[in-house]
Amino acid sequence: MTGNTGVEPAAVLAIDAGNSKTDVAVVDADGTVLGTGRGGGFRPQVVGVEAAVDVLADAVRAAVRDAGVGGGAEAVRESAARAEAGRESVTGRESVTGRESVAGPETAVGDVPYVTHVTHVTHVSACLANADLPVEEAELTRAVRARGWGESAVVRNDTFALLRAGADEPRGVAVVCGAGINCVGMLPDGRTARFPAVGRISGDWGGGSGLAEEALWFAARAEDGRGEATGLARALPAHFGLDSMYALIEALHLGRIPVERRHELTPVLFAVGAAGDPVARALVERLAREVVALATVALERLGLADSEKPVPVVLGGSVLAAGHPDLDTRITDLLRDRAPAAEPRVVTAPPVLGAGLLGLDHVGAPTAAGAALRGHYAQVGNRAGVDRVL
Repeated sequence: MTGNTGVEPAAVLAIDAGNSKTDVAVVDADGTVLGTGRGGGFRPQVVGVEAAVDVLADAVRAAVRDAGVGGGAEAVRESAARAEAGRESVTGRESVTGRESVAGPETAVGDVPYVTHVTHVTHVSACLANADLPVEEAELTRAVRARGWGESAVVRNDTFALLRAGADEPRGVAVVCGAGINCVGMLPDGRTARFPAVGRISGDWGGGSGLAEEALWFAARAEDGRGEATGLARALPAHFGLDSMYALIEALHLGRIPVERRHELTPVLFAVGAAGDPVARALVERLAREVVALATVALERLGLADSEKPVPVVLGGSVLAAGHPDLDTRITDLLRDRAPAAEPRVVTAPPVLGAGLLGLDHVGAPTAAGAALRGHYAQVGNRAGVDRVL
């Protein structure tokens, strides 16, 4: 716990929610991290919007408690008195105002109801996976605002958190390539560029899952004679201790190797490509071109393609952050040709940093506050956030 010793509002409740986990940070107006929390994955398409937001609520309560635990009985009593004076319940969602207490369900310290020091939050900045379309963002914004965690709330796709984490201001483009692929861009005046990014039906290609499928396709055809020879036909099954693509196909089809493990084949693809295999290298080249196509279209939409001032193109996600030299080199070369102002940089800082910075932008915090927030995550992760400028 980073802690706070008085009863006061926090500036920002920063939320970054991916498919597998949710991170929350309570951030003061000077960039100090008052508390953090972690919860489960955010999957509204699977469990429904309200159940998905319940997962966020668990992480929010953990972060707010972290921000307030340990301040002493006097602060606890003052918080309790304020709650009583305002006739608000501290038992969670069932409050007189209809708002969920940011502190979460009631606990007790002796005979005094316990509420955290952070009694309310000025702004909620939520960057959420699966908020791919504006209509989805609007629905999720309504759901988050209904919880009453802050005086205001903005919900964005989680790729915006990556962008802000890697840019010195809300200006630039980000491409994320993890399980899937997505790209967003933004300007300080609030204009954005984005893509639906819901898979092949929206024209997407790439991402760890897509690359694994492509590698399997070429390897299967190489082994049975329909396609050209490739080292993938040996390397992919060998990764799972199998001796043929037929054995791998059987294991995948019958579920002996779960679908969730297919992404393990993406690093194998890059290793085979680095060894000179033409088929694997062609897939790496195609991914580089896809990343650059997304970035340059976003730059053009925002009028940044011909900027005289360098424009950050932030790259993140497990595939782009892995440091594959061939991929990095091709992205850099292609961007130089198509968008000379682009400055590619790879970021692996926690995306909740970006959500926090977006929140500080919203409340008009000074530049020093953003620097302090970056400094916190640099210290926690022993890194400065921007790991590599390509």
